[in-house]
Amino acid sequence: MTSNGRRAKNPYYDGPRSDHFDGVRFFNPDGIEPLGLTALLKWQWLEKRARWPNVYPSPFVGAKPGERVAGDDLRVTMVGHASLLIQTQGQNILTDPVFSTRASPLSFAGPKRHNPPGVRLDDLPRIDLVLVTHNHYDHLDIASLKAIVAKHHPEIITPLGNDAIIRKSIPNARIITTDWGDETDFGPFTIHTEACHHWSARGMGDRRMALWAAFVITTPAGAIYHIGDTGFHGGINYRAAAEKHGGFRLAILPIGAYEPRWFMKGQHQNPAEAVEGMRLAGARYAVGHHWGTFQLTNEAVEAPLEALAAALDAAGVERERFRPLRAGESVDIPL
Repeated sequence: MTSNGRRAKNPYYDGPRSDHFDGVRFFNPDGIEPLGLTALLKWQWLEKRARWPNVYPSPFVGAKPGERVAGDDLRVTMVGHASLLIQTQGQNILTDPVFSTRASPLSFAGPKRHNPPGVRLDDLPRIDLVLVTHNHYDHLDIASLKAIVAKHHPEIITPLGNDAIIRKSIPNARIITTDWGDETDFGPFTIHTEACHHWSARGMGDRRMALWAAFVITTPAGAIYHIGDTGFHGGINYRAAAEKHGGFRLAILPIGAYEPRWFMKGQHQNPAEAVEGMRLAGARYAVGHHWGTFQLTNEAVEAPLEALAAALDAAGVERERFRPLRAGESVDIPL
């Protein structure tokens, strides 16, 4: 309800109630809702934020990926933050493309990049498919999508409600809108839209009015599990993904933006939880993202690297199996 007693209206999506949609807002079943304004102010005013360097350079910036990766080979290249290029079976998939200087609705304020995109927009190979996991500005960037649509004309797969946000600014975008549990055939792949534990908002009045999701890409040479943002949520979604898909060749998992834990735990997993998620999902290899580009939370710029290494060692997992990629860095995933 609104403050004047009228029922809130969802500007993005009008559909039937479900086990994760109450008719106006989406929610995580048995999950933790994002904390409110009081908690936000407590975090901003009382918690200490590590100071990042103004520039956090990557030696791989300026990478120029090959046009295609054929057959069962699988290559992942980090653009930055949650933007990754996935190449396999002769197809190019780009996740959550953000090439803008700021992850913000404003050009002059908000989280600013600490390194340029590892791959320039003009150096991208032909993009066949874009996956947009949710509508936070560090994942859904209209300027970047507009440029990619104009040059590449890809299909875009995104969860319920996000299509309305994209179409408002890019009416010619080719969008497939999906709900948790949906399957979309795309060339040699099937794209599964799966649950993750997060939330959404573009402003002050649209909290949880567009859905968030993870994606599973099933390929002839193994499945890829991509999560843009998630809280660990007791490992529920990882277990469900493993049961449904039978394990993964690769999991692409967030490892940053997790401190302070009392504020972030419900929505952002930490590196130790990411390692446990890799194990629960049955992933042979993993790539870590969501670190080193935009400072969104309190931890130091390289804290995720140190915490991930410690968690892998504690779990007895070889560090080469879970790679935290820097901007522009590529990795070939064994079959």
